[in-house]
Amino acid sequence: MKQNVKLLDVVALTVDLSEYNLWRGQVGTVVEILANGNAFEVEFSDSDGRTFESLGLRPDQFMVLHFAPMGKSPTHEFA
Repeated sequence: MKQNVKLLDVVALTVDLSEYNLWRGQVGTVVEILANGNAFEVEFSDSDGRTFESLGLRPDQFMVLHFAPMGKSPTHEFA
């Protein structure tokens, strides 16, 4: 499924990144669009808002979180 990722989207990891001490489900924010939308800089912050990690991720490593109903039949694009 192809995601429509935008700046400041809240995302969650779908994979473990143990080398960065980040785990599936960890929540971050998209802060930069890289490689024409083929990668994204995601910033991970603590509960006080201090960044503890920022790294480039491929879209298949995270999912965009939604905080409002998306409707009965969300449109998905398949690669």
